[in-house]
Amino acid sequence: MSVIEITAENFESEVLRSTKPVLLDFWAVWCMPCKMLSPVVDEIAEEYDSVKVGKVNVDEQRELAMKFGIRSIPTLLVFRSGQQSDMSVGVQPKEQILDMLGL
Repeated sequence: MSVIEITAENFESEVLRSTKPVLLDFWAVWCMPCKMLSPVVDEIAEEYDSVKVGKVNVDEQRELAMKFGIRSIPTLLVFRSGQQSDMSVGVQPKEQILDMLGL
């Protein structure tokens, strides 16, 4: 499955109503650690159909970033059944992200 761009407009349908766990990557174009984490997030999206993976550009989606108190990026959030269940800040190894997702 490919990565979905998450916006304020599609957040409810893509994240809150998802029947699968959702991994959200809060990032920005100018963020070097985000560029390091992005290929790992993309890899998870391609390898695991049991998870929905979305990216939130904090510069374009300030409202979503503020709603979840994103102060540092990259930040990963995991949602299950419409509820935030986990969070990590900074570059994480793939194994740790998979652990957050229960994979």
